[in-house]
Amino acid sequence: MAREFSSVGVIGLGTMGAGIAEVFARSGLAVIGVEVDDAGIQRAREHMEHSTGRALARGKIDEATRQEILGRIRYTTQLDDLAEVDLVVEAIPEHLDAKADVFAKLDKVTKPDVILASNTSSLSITEIGVHTQRPGKVVGMHFFNPAPVLKLVEVVRTVVTEQDVIDDVVALAKRIGKTPVVIGDRAGFIANALLFGYLNHAVRMFESHYATREDLDAAMRFGCGYPMGPLQLLDLIGLDTAYEILDSMYRQSRDRLHAPAPLLKQMVSAGLLGRKVGRGFYTYDRPDSPNVVDDHLTPRSKAGEDGPTRQVRTVGVVGTGTMATGIAEVFAKSGYDVVLRGRSQEKAEAALGKVRKSLERAVAKGKLTEDEAAAAAGRIRPVAELAELADADLVVEAVAEDLEVKRGLFAELDAVVKQGAILATTTSSLPVVECAAATKRPADVVGMHFFNPAPVMKLVEVVHTINTAPDVVATVNAVCRQTGKVAVNCADRAGFIVNALLFPYLNDAVKMLQAHYAEAADIDTAMKVGCSLPMGPFELLDVVGLDVALAIQRTLYNEFREPGFAPAPLLEHLVTAGRLGRKTGKGFWEYN
Repeated sequence: MAREFSSVGVIGLGTMGAGIAEVFARSGLAVIGVEVDDAGIQRAREHMEHSTGRALARGKIDEATRQEILGRIRYTTQLDDLAEVDLVVEAIPEHLDAKADVFAKLDKVTKPDVILASNTSSLSITEIGVHTQRPGKVVGMHFFNPAPVLKLVEVVRTVVTEQDVIDDVVALAKRIGKTPVVIGDRAGFIANALLFGYLNHAVRMFESHYATREDLDAAMRFGCGYPMGPLQLLDLIGLDTAYEILDSMYRQSRDRLHAPAPLLKQMVSAGLLGRKVGRGFYTYDRPDSPNVVDDHLTPRSKAGEDGPTRQVRTVGVVGTGTMATGIAEVFAKSGYDVVLRGRSQEKAEAALGKVRKSLERAVAKGKLTEDEAAAAAGRIRPVAELAELADADLVVEAVAEDLEVKRGLFAELDAVVKQGAILATTTSSLPVVECAAATKRPADVVGMHFFNPAPVMKLVEVVHTINTAPDVVATVNAVCRQTGKVAVNCADRAGFIVNALLFPYLNDAVKMLQAHYAEAADIDTAMKVGCSLPMGPFELLDVVGLDVALAIQRTLYNEFREPGFAPAPLLEHLVTAGRLGRKTGKGFWEYN
């Protein structure tokens, strides 16, 4: 049976510590908050007043409850005042020596059976625990910021942490309304180990001028449904905090992907720490404000609005699969005449039938009127001959992800489509330049990567090769705006933006599972609850298809030759075994 906790000590009452103290007080526990001086206590009081005041203003608590919460917290500058508490949570800055000193002192002033917990996000709990005479009572209890709002708590066990200590802390986390996941003592634990590798990769993309900060952030928000883009998130976390976490992870893992990007260190050294100082990757109207203001990096206009464009009235779509029909629907709803080409007239007619059904669903949901749906369907002409695309201004290819198939198609299109027309490929991973090289008009070839389902997903990655003409890029951006899509621009290299950031993160999650560091359910929970992602990595892999994920990861590895991008053996084994995800009924999870 789990022990009953009635009193808790919290050491360090900055943003995290004050939030943790508030969480415990809200759950009826007596809290003793410890700060280094009276000024720290005053700041903590003000933080607590402000936080509970916001909850009151939003109607989440009443004034009587607010006063009860504030009344349960006692402040002190003396560690000795923690002599009778049942649990201590340390939440001081991320410096091992300082934490070790605090734990050594706690060991002398607290009761023998007291659980000592650290809120560290990246340091070794084992290294902290050895500074006590009771390492079996030492555990990690990593809350997420803001602690009163975010539900995840990573409960970190060392090789000597007693099982009843873990059980008691898990029970307490549930009691205070949190979602606990239990993990071993490894740099970054679950959430940070997966999150910060992804963030670091985004910084390297920006550092190399591969894409603008706006396009990097928009790509992940609109392409993956993330609540914030990676550079926006780094500004919120604090670049100094991110650097410390990555540096700590690298010292433990020696994984080059965790080595902080040089730009990150330069920005920290320059004092560009993010929102808290008013400037990081973006510039804000004042410190601690979320409001971005223009600076020297702000685009003077939206991508593609500068310079001449070509006229696009008729769009050809080649293919009859889900992507092709979705793209045809997008263009038709936006007023373009569409020529939909299938390998036979029957297949083309069937593809138009799919579009009609999709339009009917949109009418049923109130997103279109019957007249709008009929007009859109009427703009689509199904054909079987490539020659029917001769007068198209833009042709979008959406056939199978096979380079030889695409190259053959582009050679055929080059022979029949009028000069000045733009030829676009929807490939998600193959080199656009290879398609362009199959034609005699490489300047007119561009990548136009829609996301599935095309009528719903807002993002289009506009991919230019070293040969693509500027007016082609400008035209495709203008067309995307006309169809209501968000266009992001990048150069032609494996993965473009979204897949190059997403799939190494997914691969890292598979490596974490294969190392028996955490269960798939806990990893999925950590990323959904701790990072507010729409799906956990294994849920998402099962949706994407493990074979598709493996193919993309191999493409990334073959292009960049980065050891950390090598596909996880577990992913390869599952694909070999035919466990491809939802489409086969079995992947990381099993489906009915």
